[in-house]
Amino acid sequence: MREMSTPPLADLSEYRNVTDLLMRRIQEAPDHPAFDVREGGQWHPVSTAAFGAKVRAVAKGLVADGLRRGDAVAIMASTRYEWAVADLAIWFAGGVVVPVYDSSAPGQVATIVADADVRVAFSGDESSRAALDAAGVPAVISLADGLAGLAERGVDVEDAALESARTHAGPASPATIVYTSGTSGTPKGVVLSHENFLGQVLNVAAAYADIVRPDGSTVIFLPLAHVLARGLQLICLAGGMRIAHLSEPSEVVASLADLQPTFLVVVPRVLEKIAAAAEAKATEKRLGRVWAAAVSTAIEAARRAERIDDGEAAASSWSLPLRRRVFDALFYRRIRALMGGRIGYVLSGGASLPPRLSLLFRGMGVPVIEGYGLTETTAPLTGNLPGRIRSGTVGVPLPGSTVRISEDGEVLAKGVGVFAGYRDPDDDREAFVDGFFRTGDLGRLDDRGRLVLEGRVKDVVTTSGGKTVAPARWEAAMEEHRFVASAVTVGEGRPYLAALLIVDREAVTAARDGRDVTVDDAELRADIERAVDAANALVARSEQVRRFALVFADAEDREIVTPTLKIRRRELLHREAGTIDALYL
Repeated sequence: MREMSTPPLADLSEYRNVTDLLMRRIQEAPDHPAFDVREGGQWHPVSTAAFGAKVRAVAKGLVADGLRRGDAVAIMASTRYEWAVADLAIWFAGGVVVPVYDSSAPGQVATIVADADVRVAFSGDESSRAALDAAGVPAVISLADGLAGLAERGVDVEDAALESARTHAGPASPATIVYTSGTSGTPKGVVLSHENFLGQVLNVAAAYADIVRPDGSTVIFLPLAHVLARGLQLICLAGGMRIAHLSEPSEVVASLADLQPTFLVVVPRVLEKIAAAAEAKATEKRLGRVWAAAVSTAIEAARRAERIDDGEAAASSWSLPLRRRVFDALFYRRIRALMGGRIGYVLSGGASLPPRLSLLFRGMGVPVIEGYGLTETTAPLTGNLPGRIRSGTVGVPLPGSTVRISEDGEVLAKGVGVFAGYRDPDDDREAFVDGFFRTGDLGRLDDRGRLVLEGRVKDVVTTSGGKTVAPARWEAAMEEHRFVASAVTVGEGRPYLAALLIVDREAVTAARDGRDVTVDDAELRADIERAVDAANALVARSEQVRRFALVFADAEDREIVTPTLKIRRRELLHREAGTIDALYL
C-alpha cells in the first residue's frame, strides 16, 4: 500500500478561530472543572467559566497595553496553568502566540524574537525574563505575578472591543509560530493557522471520543512550548477533560495518586523507567525470575489481544488467564496503582516506542496508543485507535489526513493539520512535493494502512563498500536497554557500522545504589555489550554494529539534547568526532 486517507469526522464551518472552542465550552458547561491548579501544596478545581473570565481579563489588559491584531507575543516558561491562560488570552486579544522553550539559550531566544518580531512576552522566571530582555522585547510580563496587574490595566476595555479583537482572526490566519527544536540544521519558524488547530482538535477528539470525555482527566508535564502538549490541552479543554499541569517531570509519579488521571501523554523514556523500576524492585526482593515470567505473560496476552483486534484467530494456552491473575496480584495491579489507578490509556509520542514495551504495558492493563506527527502537522498525523492498537506501528492517518509513501520510502503528509509553509519562504522550496509535505521520515504502510516508521532520510548511512543502511531497527533495539537513552549509528563512508550509545546516567546510578560510573566502567560496558550482540542478531550482517562507544549526556545538555529529549545528531557527531575516529583505528 502506497497511500492511505481517513475522511474527516468534524465540521469546521461553525468555528472561526481557536477561541471559539473555549467560548462554546463555556456555554455548554460553565461550572465543569476544566483544570486542577496546585496552591499551597493542594490541588483545587478551576471551572471553565472561571478560566474563561481569567483569559478575558488578561486579554483586555493586552488590548489596553496596545497589542495590535496580528502582533507576535512570546511565552517563555515551564508548563503551568498560567501558560494556558496566557496562550488563550493572546488569541482573545487578536495576537499570534510564539512559544519559546524555557531552556533555550539566550542566542536562540534572540533569534526567535527577531525573526517573529515579538512585541510582548510572558516570562516564567528571572532567567527567562533576562533572556527576553536581552533579546530586546519591548514589554516582558511575569506569569508569576504580572497577570493581575495586566488584568487591572484592562478593566476599562469594553466587551465589544475585546469581541472585535477575538473574532479578528479567521481560519487561515496565523495562530502560532513554532520554532522547530532543530535536531539537524537551523530551527525553522513553522506557521500554524487557526484552521490547522481546529481541524486537529475537533477531528482527534471525535476519533478518541472514548478517551476524551468530561469525566476524564489528564496531567500535562511535557513542555507547552511543544505543539503536542498544546494540542492536547486544546483537545481536553474543548472536550471537557480535566487538566493538571506539572513543570517537573520528576514530580509526575508522586502526583498521580492524588490526581488519578484517566489518560496520560508521555515520551517512551517514561514508560521505560517505570518498567525498569519495577524490575529493579523485583530483583531487590529476589523476585527477578518471577518478574521475567510476568513480563513474558503480559507480552503473550497483549499479542493475543492484538490478533483479536485484527480479526485473526488467537488461540492461547489454558494457563494464560491463570498466570495473568497471579501476576496481576503480584505486579500489574501495583504498577497501575503507581500510575494513579484510573489510567485507561497512555499516548506515547516524541520518539519510537519499542514494540516490546507497548506489549508489556498493554498486557499489564495499561494500553499504549502510539502516534506520530511533527510540528508541521500540528502534532498528530497518525495514531493507533482504541480497539485497534498494533505495537510496532504508529497507526492509521487520523481523520482529515492522508499519508503517502514516496518511491524513495519517505513519508509524505497532507490534511487538516498540515501547515501551509514556513515563515521564511526559502525553507519551503524542498519541503513539499505534489501538494504533500515531506516529513523527512522513512516508512511503509502495512496491509491495513498503518504506518510503520523506519528511520530518518538524513540518518541513512552509506558505507565505503556502497551498502546503504537505515539503522532505525538496530537503534530501537538498543534503546530498549534500561541504561541506553539513545543510540546513534555512524559509518558514512567508513568500512563498517559503529555506534555512539548515550548512557542514562540517572538509571545507572540508581541501579548502582548511588555509585557514580564512567564510560570506562567495565561492568556497564559488559552489560551493554550483551545488548549490542542481541541487537546485531536482529539485523542483516551488513547492518550490524562492530564497535561502539559510550557517551554521557543528560537532559540539560542543550548542546546535543533538544527540549523534547531528542538527540541533535549533527551536533553529537561534531562533538564526538574524536571518539568516532577512534572506533575505526
